[in-house]
Amino acid sequence: MDSLSNGPIADVLQRLHQEADAADAPLMQTFESNASTVEQAMTQVIEAETRDMAGLYHGYADNFLSVSPEFGHFLYMSARSCKAKRIVEFGSSMGISAIYMAAALHDMGGGALIGTELEPSKGERAKANLMAAGLADLVEFRIGDARETLKPSVGGDIDMVLLDGAFTLYLPILKLLEPHLKPGAIIIGENAFAEAGGYIDYVRDPRNGYLSLSLSLDPGRGNELTVRTK
Repeated sequence: MDSLSNGPIADVLQRLHQEADAADAPLMQTFESNASTVEQAMTQVIEAETRDMAGLYHGYADNFLSVSPEFGHFLYMSARSCKAKRIVEFGSSMGISAIYMAAALHDMGGGALIGTELEPSKGERAKANLMAAGLADLVEFRIGDARETLKPSVGGDIDMVLLDGAFTLYLPILKLLEPHLKPGAIIIGENAFAEAGGYIDYVRDPRNGYLSLSLSLDPGRGNELTVRTK
């Protein structure tokens, strides 16, 4: 069973990717004109996060900043390959990546995804998009700073994590979730750049209980695949 190939979930994703391309095109052009490389552009974002994280991402309230269709399929396949029952996502934006992962849960018979989003307006749109895809019953969105919203409980052991929010918070969020990670849990860092808070150094050090390597999918985006080994 594969709900990405056809049907209502596939239709919603196609629509959302088209909306994302249209909404984000001007921002991508601005990045390209202000930076000669992807790495330089990301460095500028990291510096802006350090100055005013909430203000920076409020300015992106109308931008999807979403995963590509190829990366979305990778998320779906990863969730299915580890037979995920509980997934946590840091940085849900408009909910496109959550739809891919929730679709995997749906196709495997159920589960739970906790999504987090700093910007309230994006969180509301994400909820509406999951509703349109018929997956709302599998997803809980927590609105606000994930360092606070993920503190109370994640409801059990975690099989999979997607880090796709503020770059400088990848390591703090991972450490917050560590006590709940199952051995063999998959952690996927989208835009996980070495300059952003030491995340890459941490997950690539086996003494910390991980094996990790970069992904060639979406080259230049700094994508990282990590597995919990203990």
